[in-house]
Amino acid sequence: MEESIKHLNQARELYESGEHTKAEQALGQVLRENRGFADVHNMLGIIYHEQGRYKHAADAFEQALDINPAYTEAALNLAVTYNELGRYADAKRVYGEAMARTKREPRSLDAFAKGKIANMHADLAGAYHGVGLHNEAMREYREALALCPSFVDLRTRLANTLRDMGQVEEAIAEYRDVLETNPGYLPGRLQLGLTLYAAGRQDEALAEWRRAAEIDPSNKSARSYLKMVGEGGTR
Repeated sequence: MEESIKHLNQARELYESGEHTKAEQALGQVLRENRGFADVHNMLGIIYHEQGRYKHAADAFEQALDINPAYTEAALNLAVTYNELGRYADAKRVYGEAMARTKREPRSLDAFAKGKIANMHADLAGAYHGVGLHNEAMREYREALALCPSFVDLRTRLANTLRDMGQVEEAIAEYRDVLETNPGYLPGRLQLGLTLYAAGRQDEALAEWRRAAEIDPSNKSARSYLKMVGEGGTR
């Protein structure tokens, strides 16, 4: 067992440093010695998924969950992989079981799991938005932000949805929250400018675009918006 743990630590170092080809070999060696490490199967599953070997990835994540049924990260990885394989019912089932388990257990989700779940909500929101189901998209973005309120890209996408729904003031408030969290996040600042401009608040829009151009003088979108209203750049 001591030798297996030593090899596991070496394999994990390779995996975390991004040397996945070497990590795959090292993790395989660990499994030949001891198949009881759930995180070994999970790491292999992620490597297989990155390689497009979705069936192998699903098998690995399933083995991780056989060893540790409460392994939230492996469950979420399996749900994503099932989606890739077109096994949508299985993906929904695994995701539902993982969420039900986290509600039963008093511990909170770790940051990685929260981020993965938030992004799954965001992917679903994007799909809803793409077919014009804005209320459903808004609901999913809010679910995502309840888990990860500091994800400014998701809050910007929520604001875009609110704007498309005609809820302009609510959208502007969300964009301003984005910029309060991260003043340098240019997509949020550019979209705020567009929304202000469409609302007839041209001076405020210009201020946002000028600031974006100051932060990144090479930003083509900021310069294009300024040219659109007759300015060549910052003042």
